[in-house]
Amino acid sequence: MPVSLMLLATISGAAPGPSLAEGYAFVNVSVIPMDRERVLNGYTVVVQGDRIVAFGPSREIKVPDGVTRIDGTGKFLIPGLSEMHAHIPPGNQVADSVIERVLGLYVINGVTTVRGMLGHPRHLPYRERAARGELLSPTIYTSSPSLNGGTMRTGAEAADSVRKYKQAGYDFMKVHPGIRRGVFDTIASVAHEVGIKFAGHVPLDVGIERAIEARYWSVDHFDGILQGLVPHTGSFTNEEAGFFGALLINRVDASRLPALAAKMKAAGVWVVPTETLFEWVYSDYSIDELRSRPEMRYMTRQELDQWTTLTNNMRGDLTPEIKKKNLALRAKLMRGLHAAGVGFLLGSDAPQIWNVPGFSIHRELAIMVKRGLTPYQALESGTRNVAVYFGTADRTGTIGNGKRADLILLDGNPLSDITNVGRQSGVMVGGRWLDKAAINRKLEEYSSKQ
Repeated sequence: MPVSLMLLATISGAAPGPSLAEGYAFVNVSVIPMDRERVLNGYTVVVQGDRIVAFGPSREIKVPDGVTRIDGTGKFLIPGLSEMHAHIPPGNQVADSVIERVLGLYVINGVTTVRGMLGHPRHLPYRERAARGELLSPTIYTSSPSLNGGTMRTGAEAADSVRKYKQAGYDFMKVHPGIRRGVFDTIASVAHEVGIKFAGHVPLDVGIERAIEARYWSVDHFDGILQGLVPHTGSFTNEEAGFFGALLINRVDASRLPALAAKMKAAGVWVVPTETLFEWVYSDYSIDELRSRPEMRYMTRQELDQWTTLTNNMRGDLTPEIKKKNLALRAKLMRGLHAAGVGFLLGSDAPQIWNVPGFSIHRELAIMVKRGLTPYQALESGTRNVAVYFGTADRTGTIGNGKRADLILLDGNPLSDITNVGRQSGVMVGGRWLDKAAINRKLEEYSSKQ
């Protein structure tokens, strides 16, 4: 991704979280537990603290005295969603209120876990505050600051940084473009030695085959995969490849995909497609259409102007034919990698061009279905799969007794229409409940600060 895309939104306003009640009971609700594709009708789910303490058919569950009852008749309860390519505003000059507002926007859209992909030392205490329930925030996993061609110029520099980031307590390291192959090899070697994972972009000099061999934790944006489908020796230049390899589209040999997918699955390399990013660049949406979307009222005019410039730059000299072919190939990658058993994670790269925190996850799910996944498969990438990825499946990612109370109450069944994820009656994060009225108040508060 161009460095300019790492410039994140600057938005203002705090989002203090509501206090915990004695407990809650979702009564007579249809539960989609996400352990497998099924709907459990007429269930009751009791929450106390940050955990589900009772879960079963309503006729079998006694609701404890003192808890707040939430009528689930005609509604659907799903686990909270994850944004696995999130951005938390970085830098020492960013106001706390800006960071807290971004975190709040995620939550009120049902995003209860984020994986921050451009880390900063300030994000570490936010991760701990979120874990303690001290602010309205998703659970935070945060990367290190960027590993890129400018910051990782030598092997010694890279080795020192890997050890420093591990010691500092970052959850993983974020790889950006520009890293030379020899330096990358040092990063991978030292990372495996000290026990810290790495994920993100695939630098052109590294290539997807080496990324797989090095056991990337995830390859985001399908980066490097298109290049890997081109019969070629050596690496490509930025000029040859273009925006995420778009200029190579006429040289792609799609018959190479099954072998590549098999290697990714065997190595345990996950993917985060971020299809919204490519939909807005490659499709025929006008800038006016993008700027006029309802959620853009939560961004500043300066940000929208910046996104306009970035979109025009990324579209560059791409012809309609090249853009159309790239969209078709991404649909083929989506179907082929998923069919091969490669693990998928939900992410939209927000806040980035036209992706407003939280809102963009709803759009990402819809595009994943448009590309060929079923609604259940798309939802799985943001719920159960995330728990497997983080090794927390015993306590997150699905609905059941003892699971963390990260929940979304929907007015429609998302398995029959994925856009129902946007029809939220309320959101619960760590046992904290925000009903529709509370969500609307937050939205009004955020919008009024523009």
